[in-house]
Amino acid sequence: MSREQDDMLRRGIGMTSQRTRERLIQRLYEEGLSNAKVLEVIRRTPRHLFVDEALAHRAYEDTALPIGHNQTISQPYMVARMSELLLEAGPLDKVLEIGTGSGYQTAVLSQLVERVFSVERIKVLQDRAKERLVELNLRNVVFRWGDGWEGWPALAPYNGIIVTAVATDVPQALLDQLAPGGRLVIPVGAGEVQQLMLIVREEQGFSRRVLGAVRFVPLLNGPLA
Repeated sequence: MSREQDDMLRRGIGMTSQRTRERLIQRLYEEGLSNAKVLEVIRRTPRHLFVDEALAHRAYEDTALPIGHNQTISQPYMVARMSELLLEAGPLDKVLEIGTGSGYQTAVLSQLVERVFSVERIKVLQDRAKERLVELNLRNVVFRWGDGWEGWPALAPYNGIIVTAVATDVPQALLDQLAPGGRLVIPVGAGEVQQLMLIVREEQGFSRRVLGAVRFVPLLNGPLA
């Protein structure tokens, strides 16, 4: 990362002390997150820029926060956990993100992988996310306004796919768009019963690992202006 880009990522740090960020990183470490690169990206990414000003003082709490349109910015632990799972088998070149939302997970991913392709159904949210990533000089992300259930077949296959909303079942379209050896991290379930899953495309079919209970907003069909 260039010095200029690093300076951009630290912009606005005056309103949120470095000590506050360090406490968050320490908490994530104590909760079992250990990928040093992921933790460093979480440390330097200004989460307060991805929430409303009224909530900026809570940006470095380990909690989800509302971003409007019945959506949330995921808690830092979950962003870091899902990123770790994607990178568990090594570096990734091409990652599909389903659910741009605030753009925070997008910003984190863009500093961990070569290219990010992000799909969001709510156009106003994605437009704001684009502006934030431009401000932070993160240029390796391509956006699409559309239905996350469909993925982005025109640019498939992907080495990794991350879904930031809960699906009632695993979308077949996303499985089809995984490259051999590709990894899909997705919450699956309904209501209060949701499980985070890691699915890997093997030579013969797919392996699946259930990683524990989670809570996400639902993955809905169809784009929304």
